Amino acid sequence: MPVYNGGQNICGASIGVLCLESYFPKPPGHIKNPSSLPFPVLYEMIDGVTVPKLLNNPTPELLEPFIKGAQRLEAEGVRAITGSCGFLALFQKELAAAVSVPVFASSLIQVPLAFNMTGAPVGILTADASALTQRHFEGVGAAGIPVAVKGLEETSEFAEVILRNTRTRMDTDLIESEVLNAVRNLKREAPEIRSLVLECTDLPPYASQIQQELKLPVFDLTTLAQMAHSVAARVPYSGIMPWG
Repeated sequence: MPVYNGGQNICGASIGVLCLESYFPKPPGHIKNPSSLPFPVLYEMIDGVTVPKLLNNPTPELLEPFIKGAQRLEAEGVRAITGSCGFLALFQKELAAAVSVPVFASSLIQVPLAFNMTGAPVGILTADASALTQRHFEGVGAAGIPVAVKGLEETSEFAEVILRNTRTRMDTDLIESEVLNAVRNLKREAPEIRSLVLECTDLPPYASQIQQELKLPVFDLTTLAQMAHSVAARVPYSGIMPWG
């Protein structure tokens, strides 16, 4: 076998995840559920930073622990870094500049891709539309792209558990119902959309049901992580060719 330099405590993880602190359930499809992905990931906890704190008080002081976390993940050998909340779009440029591996801090980085693929306004389903600002879109290079945004801040189960962090017990059937109701309203209000980007990392568990409802391409962080893995950890193709 080749000789390796070493220096990593854990080896073999291609994607590192900067994790906010939260203790509600993470169903398959969530980036913080490792069974969602067909490859190993490495998690870096950012203690003390919760969903409400990042959404409601995204001060510049919050950036430093994320930069240090990204640098620790890079030192452990990951080949790309993401985060566990789409609102980290606010820090995309700073995080990318702080490490030498690719960073995709938010699923919103796919908004330009979705727009260029369809030539039509992009639907955005977000945890909280009131907290999603132009600064977030600017952070991922999506400023000026036509979007239609629908938030989940007026729901009951989703808002109480995820946005307000009032308890950890979560009814996923109720959340699915709230999510589907939101996308129906989005489609009714913005029938011109031809794709949907799920900003929130808590939404990919319901992506299949969302697509059945909208019959549109649905982009989220989990599938983006799979793409990032495939470009950061290429493997030889296998197959059959004619006899030489």
